[in-house]
Order: sequence, then C-alpha cells, then structure tokens
Amino acid sequence: MPRLTFAPAAAASLLLALASVGAQAQAVYRIVGPDGKVTFSDRPPAEATAQPARSSAAPASPATANGALPYELRQIANRYPVTIYTGSDCAPCGSLRNLLTSRGVPYTERTVVSNEDIAALQRLSGNSSLPFGTIGGQQLVGFSDAEWIQYLDAAGYPKQSQLPSNYRQPAPAPLVAAKPVEATPAPPPKAPARPTPPPPANDGPTPSNPAGIRF
Repeated sequence: MPRLTFAPAAAASLLLALASVGAQAQAVYRIVGPDGKVTFSDRPPAEATAQPARSSAAPASPATANGALPYELRQIANRYPVTIYTGSDCAPCGSLRNLLTSRGVPYTERTVVSNEDIAALQRLSGNSSLPFGTIGGQQLVGFSDAEWIQYLDAAGYPKQSQLPSNYRQPAPAPLVAAKPVEATPAPPPKAPARPTPPPPANDGPTPSNPAGIRF
C-alpha cells in the first residue's frame, strides 16, 4: 500500500483546514423562541430571537415571584402553575404540602374557611371536597400521591428539588379576600330644642272684660 507523505508546509495547512472544519461542525446554536420552545440549528439566531426579552415572557405567578428560580423550573412553573386549596384540621392537605415541598414544586395556597370561601370553591371545582388543586388547567380533587406524581411528571416538574436555599413559599391567603368592616356613621347631632315662648299677655278687651280694665 503506498504511503502518503506531506511536506511540513502542506501538513500545517491540512491541520488548519481540519481545525476549521471541526470548529464549523461544533457551531450548534440553542435557540429559545418567544413561546419558550427550544430548537437547535447550525446557523446563528437572528438578533430578534437570540435572547427573548424578560418583559416578553409570561408573567410570573405568585409562587414563582419569590426568589430566583432556575430557568427551566421557572418556565415550567409559569406554564403549569400549581395552586392548592386547603382547610384547617385537614390531614390530606398536610400530605399534599409535604409532597410538593419535598419535590421542590413552587405553589400558591388558598385557604377555605368562611362560608364565602366554601361557596367560591364550589363554583370553582363543583364540590366542597378538600384538598383541591390545579396543575395548569388540570384539576385534582382530594389527595392521591400517585395521581399528583403522575401529573407533576407530565407537566415536567423535576423529581428532585431544585429550589434555591433562600426560596420561601408565599404565605397562604384566603380564597375570598375579607372585606374591611365599614364603620357605621354616627348620626348628626340634634339641634337644641327651642324653648316655647309664653303666650302673649292679653291686655286688650275680652268678652268678660270689654273695657280692658287692668287690676
């Protein structure tokens, strides 16, 4: 088999060409569209789509506004926000909180306590069972760890917590905001009663005293 030999100058040129080809082969760009869809291309993205502006992203839910979440987790939480509805003395509600906390799922909690809360929950879910939760547009009545895990997996939430150490879940808030008690206005003060003037003295003539004689 004939052997190929290269002069030093030709070998250097060949190495430079191979390096150039290798560099071109590795030029793969990761492009994130305005809708959050990720694509890969060997062409550099246009300036308008190179990095979507923060203001064009979907507004952060209350659960994701507290602390800087990792990018991927923030995208999932914006697309499929988790909201749970809980009540006092509700053991399944505590189990649901523990599942979300251990998995590192940011969520918003609404408490159902007053009659107005119960009526609002019935309009929202069709019943008054607790806990009740939503993952994006998916509604889950009651608590089943297998069911919640299934839907969290489908939404793309990581199986292990990725929350930063300084992240704090927002405080629970009533489902129906309490209305401030309006003070009853005090009645206006009554005007002082005017004294009744005495009847005028009858100094003139009367039927019994036609001459108007004074004594």
